[in-house]
Amino acid sequence: MARRPKRSDNGGPPLDDYDGPPWGKGDAFVFLAWQAAHAKAWKAPSREIMLMRLDKAERRGLTYEEYTLEILERGRHLQEEDTERIAEIRRARKRRRFNHFE
Repeated sequence: MARRPKRSDNGGPPLDDYDGPPWGKGDAFVFLAWQAAHAKAWKAPSREIMLMRLDKAERRGLTYEEYTLEILERGRHLQEEDTERIAEIRRARKRRRFNHFE
């Protein structure tokens, strides 16, 4: 009988060190579906779109990855008046700088 996933489990691949197959103890299909979705989401856009996003990100004080991730997660481009969300992204950046694994 299959175990029920934990309430906080999003069905993604395991994040810990594991010596087994890359999909962990779960279903290989779920791992491959997540891998394909990640590749599709981060597929390189055209040069013009990449330069436009980079310009908008720099004007808002964000990195290209932060700006693009906001588009992918929220489905909208950040505007000048989105100061609260931009500040929130910057605060999260400061928290991510600390590496627990080193």
